[in-house]
Amino acid sequence: MARPHPSRRILMIAYHFPPLTGSSGIQRTLQFVRHLPEFGWEPIVLTVHPRAYPNTSPDLLRDIPAHVPVIRAQAFDSARHFALAGRYPACLARPDRWISWLPAALHRGRQLIRTYRPRIIWSTYPIATAHAIGYRLHRASGLPWIADFRDPMAHEGYPEDPATWAAFKRIEEQVFSAAAGVSFTTPGALDFYRDRYPRYPGEPFKLIENGYAEENFAGLDEQAAAKGPLHPGRITLLHSGIVYRNERDPTHLFQALQTLRQQDLIHPDRFILRLRAHHNGDHLRTLIDRYQLQPLVELAPPLPYREALEEMLRADGLLILQAANCNQQIPAKLYEYLRARRPLLGLTDPAGDTARTLKNMGCRHLAPLDRPEQIAPTLLTLLKDMDAGIPTGPDSEVIRRYSRRQLTQTLASWLDNLSEPPETLPPP
Repeated sequence: MARPHPSRRILMIAYHFPPLTGSSGIQRTLQFVRHLPEFGWEPIVLTVHPRAYPNTSPDLLRDIPAHVPVIRAQAFDSARHFALAGRYPACLARPDRWISWLPAALHRGRQLIRTYRPRIIWSTYPIATAHAIGYRLHRASGLPWIADFRDPMAHEGYPEDPATWAAFKRIEEQVFSAAAGVSFTTPGALDFYRDRYPRYPGEPFKLIENGYAEENFAGLDEQAAAKGPLHPGRITLLHSGIVYRNERDPTHLFQALQTLRQQDLIHPDRFILRLRAHHNGDHLRTLIDRYQLQPLVELAPPLPYREALEEMLRADGLLILQAANCNQQIPAKLYEYLRARRPLLGLTDPAGDTARTLKNMGCRHLAPLDRPEQIAPTLLTLLKDMDAGIPTGPDSEVIRRYSRRQLTQTLASWLDNLSEPPETLPPP
């Protein structure tokens, strides 16, 4: 490799990166990579070979800046590449199914450190193996290391397998014994770890929430306006993204819809719920049949990223589902919903970070995900407000606060404080 000119460089270790598709976590790393150069930092990305991804699409590859080195280390998915008759050794899935990424990533990471001489290492979870790589490269190079947590790691009931839980906890303890800084996407996760590791030296905890990228919406407002509503004459409530069976179970929403239909308060010719990229199709179809909602609920397959954004803009309202077992998490999709400026229905635990964030954004139509008796009147109120043209969303200043560019500036300022010129790098 040709040796670049000295600069402030950051080695970024991330599993979720284009051409992976179907994960909102891609955007966090991708947008940091796009905006960090504006604030004086040059990223180098260490990720996996695309074969390790379950689904790929080229549509986000064009968003990677041409000047950013992207190194794809050898990696496999144990469940797909090492399984016989659907089974594979448990050791090939601890801490996760991409543990095969570790040796190649360490080899390539050392090469990158010698060649590019970055000032700092950054890794993001999930996947847990990314933090294992970050820890080892930090130990080998002496460079300061930031560990980014998009979700909490080892917590009560997760992971369910005790040996996997122990592997997660071991990596987590490595983070809090060695990292120069630890970032979180939600206040609840930050508070959780501050309580778990109260003796962690200094003040290295940082809240850097997820957000939306304004450039991803370029031209889409006009396209959506030209195409018009998704279902002219009917209000379309859209859930864009995976409907997880445990974390985003719509059973109680379906119960509420059945009750409203039986009471003649909601009509298929005036309303439809679209679940896009639903993931658990068989389970959802069973629920639709059980509650006799065939005219009211529509299941739709995934869309390319920009098409999904355009669909949000064309929807009449947008739906957030988040169970109480995810109270320290916020769906990354929420921030793109925010930018879409559509009315929001939030079905989530009032005590969780998702509900608090929605309230802070000015969203009023909230109900617990597991309370159909509260979901029904909340949905009716939203529909009435929409019919009456009553504003139901946040103002422009709140929306701008969550732009990825502004959040990247927060990261860059933190990097300035945490990084020092390298003095202990291995020889080139």
